Amino acid sequence: MRAIIPVIDIAPFLRADDGAADVVESVRAACADTGFFVIRGHRVSAASTDAIAATSRAFFDLPDAEKARIKGTGDEPGGLMYFPLEAEALAAGRGVATPGDLKQSLDYGPGFDGSAWPAAPAGLHAAWLAYYAEMEVLAGELRCIFALAIGLPEGFFDPFFDRHHSSLRVLDYPDQASDPEPGQLRAGEHTDYGVLTILRSQSSSGGLQAQSRAGEWVDVPAIDGTYVINIADALMRWTNDAWRSTPHRVVNPPAASRSGSRRQSIAFFHNPNVDAEIACLDAFCTPANPRRYEPVVYGQYAEQRYRSAHGLDGA
Repeated sequence: MRAIIPVIDIAPFLRADDGAADVVESVRAACADTGFFVIRGHRVSAASTDAIAATSRAFFDLPDAEKARIKGTGDEPGGLMYFPLEAEALAAGRGVATPGDLKQSLDYGPGFDGSAWPAAPAGLHAAWLAYYAEMEVLAGELRCIFALAIGLPEGFFDPFFDRHHSSLRVLDYPDQASDPEPGQLRAGEHTDYGVLTILRSQSSSGGLQAQSRAGEWVDVPAIDGTYVINIADALMRWTNDAWRSTPHRVVNPPAASRSGSRRQSIAFFHNPNVDAEIACLDAFCTPANPRRYEPVVYGQYAEQRYRSAHGLDGA
């Protein structure tokens, strides 16, 4: 990975002007070289981003007993899910045992069951639905760019996403009043399950890092008005490891900078249909580079990864 995560203006592609091919090539290079890049020139409204950020922060500021009414699982289709501090250890998905991550999170997806949406904070449900809708549009645009970057028709991936199993997560990383336990991070080293992640990141002491191909950890820039994009495991399998999902983590702030280090991130995980078969694409398979993965059904694969991260294996 290069020391600097590339920043790509996708506006020429969205306008279908003369610079569209350059956008596709820049994304192709980033996927092959880094697995991480930053986009500007998108069409997501600042108002919808501000609304979900503000209402979610208001939820995280509620008393613990009130937040605990929202469970991590439930029986409400399209309901809200809440995971308190240390409820999740993301590094477990890579077979690494660590203490629970120093974050709390809210999750939603139309295909997931949670708790009934709370009445307070006011506007929480509406803000999430509006932002989710904008992420669906942006994710579809990125899918087109990815397909063209592979040399496929721009709509190639669409049939795998006509009932997509995407989800939205807002993460709160509070100030740390005491030393973390050994091996404990804000978010442990992990890769994402699906095809791509769209992240609205916030600059702070103790932020997002991605691992270079050489094994070094590189700070991922948090630039106002941009989104961080990273490819995830299903796309890595589709491309037979030509585009590799990059391990990433959220580190703790230095002891001297703990005060005022609270940060919030908004992540949209764009996932295929649960019954989509992920099989290596012919474009990436040759006699010298045979298929590295057997076909897998996305929903089964994602369930196994989720259970590992939440300590449910063998339960």
